[in-house]
Amino acid sequence: MKKIAVIPGDGIGKEVMDAALYVLDYFSLPFDYVLLEAGDCALKKYGKALPDGTLEECKKSDAVLFGAVGESAADVIVKLRFELDVFANVRPAKSYEGIKCLYEGVDIIIVRENTECLYKGLEFEIDDVAKGIRIITKKGSERVAKFAFELAKKERRRKVTVLHKANVLKKTCGLFRRICRNVAKNYPEIEYNEYYIDAACMYLVMDPWRFDVILTTNMFGDIVSDLAAGLVGGLGIAPSANIGEKYALFEPVHGSAPDIAGKGIANPSAMILSASMMLKYLGYNEIAKKIEKALEITFKEGKVTPDLGGRLKTMEMAKEVVKNLET
Repeated sequence: MKKIAVIPGDGIGKEVMDAALYVLDYFSLPFDYVLLEAGDCALKKYGKALPDGTLEECKKSDAVLFGAVGESAADVIVKLRFELDVFANVRPAKSYEGIKCLYEGVDIIIVRENTECLYKGLEFEIDDVAKGIRIITKKGSERVAKFAFELAKKERRRKVTVLHKANVLKKTCGLFRRICRNVAKNYPEIEYNEYYIDAACMYLVMDPWRFDVILTTNMFGDIVSDLAAGLVGGLGIAPSANIGEKYALFEPVHGSAPDIAGKGIANPSAMILSASMMLKYLGYNEIAKKIEKALEITFKEGKVTPDLGGRLKTMEMAKEVVKNLET
């Protein structure tokens, strides 16, 4: 029996989580779901956005399935990433038939270092000057680089592209680039190349097909992954995985969307795809593929939520995915 920590969170997080669990329940998997609280509602209720009990249960679980949180995101999801030491953030960007997008045939995996860089939050303000410290370590760079190349190998990808700004950030990006180059030498079967982050953003917009697996630092990865999502249809179809040596957390990239929360029209696709990524992590590869295929059919049929051009509600779309699992 696998223990799954389930954190619906705030806003549409609860709605899309219900939809994803509905799809997972179709398979009667040996999962023990433990419902946990975190986010703005938890802050009001307990005085803490990430209650100690929630964090402890996450550490006792085989995986964490996370919905979305609102204003307290930094105190919840960012803290969870650091506490669980899930150093690799994996964000696929894939265009699907039936989903309006800027480019067809795009299939990119972005691997973002998840625990260092400016997101360490080491900021100071003295008089009228604000300072931030960027942390890049050999250990952090090496383990995420190895993860990216191993993922490329496992997924039969042809190339890993490293994004940095070592021409200006000579010490921090310089270290990251040097470590990535050294790791790349151990994978001669995988092509390796690099771009400066600004040039990479241009190439993503002009020619996204040149990318396969992207490897970069925390803040750059945060920005580039949203850019890539915009190329293929938006955050509504953007899942993610946060993976470490001991723990793993899976979440849609989108936020809590308070403007539509409670209306039952939230797009569950990113949450369902995140659940699929969790299944792969736990070894249920065939079931994960079936879910992805069923969702792709649902996209093609146009049986989707309003943000994707359809008329279905959240759970109605989830039910269509299950129908396609049955065919």
